[in-house]
Amino acid sequence: MAQVELDSGGKTRDTGGAGMFWRYWTASTASGVGDAVTTVALPLVAIETLHASAFEVSLLPAARFVAWLAIGLPAGVIVQRLPLRGTQIAMDLIRAAAMAWVPLAATLGILRLWQLVLVTLVIGLAGVVFDIGNSSFLPSIVSKAELTARNSLLSGSSAATQLGAPSLGGVLVQFCGAAASLLVDAVSYVVSGVILWTVPRPKDKRAPAGSPWAQISEGWRYVTRHPVIRPCVTAATLVNFVCGTLIALTPLYLVRTLGTPVGLVGVVMATDGLGSLLGAALTPRLAARLGSARAIRWATPVGAVALVLLPLGSGGWGLLLFGLGNTVFTMGVVVLSILTRTHRQSVTPPELLPRVMATVRFVSWGAVPVGSLLAGTAAAALGTRDALWLVGAVALLAPLALWAGPVRRMRVLA
Repeated sequence: MAQVELDSGGKTRDTGGAGMFWRYWTASTASGVGDAVTTVALPLVAIETLHASAFEVSLLPAARFVAWLAIGLPAGVIVQRLPLRGTQIAMDLIRAAAMAWVPLAATLGILRLWQLVLVTLVIGLAGVVFDIGNSSFLPSIVSKAELTARNSLLSGSSAATQLGAPSLGGVLVQFCGAAASLLVDAVSYVVSGVILWTVPRPKDKRAPAGSPWAQISEGWRYVTRHPVIRPCVTAATLVNFVCGTLIALTPLYLVRTLGTPVGLVGVVMATDGLGSLLGAALTPRLAARLGSARAIRWATPVGAVALVLLPLGSGGWGLLLFGLGNTVFTMGVVVLSILTRTHRQSVTPPELLPRVMATVRFVSWGAVPVGSLLAGTAAAALGTRDALWLVGAVALLAPLALWAGPVRRMRVLA
C-alpha cells in the first residue's frame, strides 16, 4: 500500500557522472522489486503456513513501520555522523540475512509467528536508516542540475515496481510457496549492497554542530510551527494511518472474504502501482491547472471517497471494485505526496531539510503501525468487510485537515 513519501533535497555536486547513477538506480530498483514481492509473500506466510488470525497478521506491517516511531527522529542525525556508503551497504546485508531466515526456518519446520514479527522489525529498523541515507546519497553522485530528472526517474521506477512486482510475488507464491518466495527479497538486498559497493564513496561530510537532541528539536519545531507544513503533515499522517489499515486488511479480505486465489492476490495489490503511475502523471497537470493547494484539496477527498468501493461486492465484481477503489485512493495519495514534498523542499532552509524530513517521516509513517494494529483489532471484532467500511470513514478526516487550515484559502502552496 502506498504511503505518503516525504523526501528531502539539499546541495549537490557532480562526483561521478551518469555511470554511478545507473548503478545506484539498479541497486534501488533491485531492492524495490524484492520489497514488493515481500509485501505479498510475508502476510501469506502468516496466513497460509502459520494460519495466523487477523490480529496476528496485522502485527507484521505494524512491526515494519513501528521502526519509524523507534528511531525515526534520531536516524537523520545518525546518517549524518556515519560513513554514508558503508551504512547503506550494511543495512542491505542486515536485511538480506533477516529475510533469508524465514525460508530457512520454514524448511527446518521451526518457523513461528514471533520469528516473522522479529524479522519484520529488523528489516524495518534497517530500512529507516537506509531510506534516510538514500535521500543524502543521490545528491552525492549527481549534479544539482540533474537532481530533479533523476528523482523523477526513481519515482517512476518505484511506481512501475509497485505495478509489476506484486503480480510476480503472487505467481512465485503460487508455484514456489510463500516462504521460498522471500528468497527473492533476500537476494535483492545482496544485489543492492554489491552494486552500491562499486559506487565510489562520497566525500566525508562535516558532523553537524550541537547535540543530537538540539538538532532533532530544531527540525521538530520548524515542522510543528509552520502554518502550511503542519496541516499538510496532519493530512499525510491520517492518510498513512489509512494505508496502514489497508496493508493489514487487504490480504485477509482478498483471501478469506473474497476467496481470491493466492496467484491473483498480487495482481489486485498491484493496483497500488497503477494508481502511483497515474497519480505521478496527473500531478503536474493538476498543479498547473488548479494550483498546488487546490489540487491537494480536491485529490485527497476524491481518493478518500473511492475507498467505499473496497468492501462492496463479492467474487469477481468484488475484486474489480476493490482494484478500482485502491487505484483511485493511491492516485490521491501520490498527488498529496508530490505536491507537499515540493512545497517543503521550496520553503525549508537547506541546512534543516534532512531533519525536517526525519521529523515528518517519524510523525506520518509512524501512523502506519498504529493503523495496522487497530485494523487487526477491528477485523477480529467486526469482520474484515466491516473493518474496511470503518477505514473509509476515517479516511474522510484527511481532507478535513486541509480544508480547516490556511490551505483552504490558497491556490498555490506558499
